[in-house]
Amino acid sequence: MISIPKVPRVRIEGRNAFVLCMVMLCLAGAIYLVYRSGSQPNSAPNPAYVPQMAEKPVKLPDGHAIFVQKYEISVAEWNVCHAEGFCAEELRPSRGLSAADTPATGLNYLDIRQYVDWVSQRANHPFRLPTSQEWEFMARDVLPEKPDPIFTDPSLRWASDYLISDRKPRALKKKGSFSVNLQGVADLDGSVWEWTDDCYAGEGGKVSKERCPAFYVAGEHMAVIPFLVRDPARGGCAVGTPPPHLGFRMVTDKKI
Repeated sequence: MISIPKVPRVRIEGRNAFVLCMVMLCLAGAIYLVYRSGSQPNSAPNPAYVPQMAEKPVKLPDGHAIFVQKYEISVAEWNVCHAEGFCAEELRPSRGLSAADTPATGLNYLDIRQYVDWVSQRANHPFRLPTSQEWEFMARDVLPEKPDPIFTDPSLRWASDYLISDRKPRALKKKGSFSVNLQGVADLDGSVWEWTDDCYAGEGGKVSKERCPAFYVAGEHMAVIPFLVRDPARGGCAVGTPPPHLGFRMVTDKKI
């Protein structure tokens, strides 16, 4: 028979007890954060949550490369976030289209921030929205060249774009229905305008994103949409002709 030696009791008091308690609380907090994120610290990206990316990175004029989603986020991808309790809105696909083929639209800036934060945690990889300049650069190959503007006043740029551009169909189409740029990014010239991370504060100057009243959305032309608007036809457009649909795609600065 094997005898098990008795372990002497150790009584921890005073400062040592306080330190031990704090260590245990920190450890419990770290375990909770790992559970919430669904990933392990310093682990590789989780392919189950990584979206399909374009075949090649987009190299910007300053030499920096960004990695861009091939398509906009779909209804199916969005509803995974909803099913896990992170995204408040549940979306339905368009009639005649599957959830996997329908771009997720009818979303405001706060909705999209929920998704980007969630998928960055789940995928264990940092995603973000593109800036308006990044978006315009990646779309330069598929958007038509603009004629000389009717109005020279910069504040009327949107009116020139509206009056002289050949406007695309405004119906929501299946993903992949429009052009593909040289890097493999699809549908930049489609009927979905995409939220960017650039704030529009009007004459108020620069403000933090937490206090920003509106953001640029990119598509056939640049427009500015208040951050709470999901349907620009009803909610209004701060600057520019109202886009038909509001969706998004993500980029990352780190190769997956």
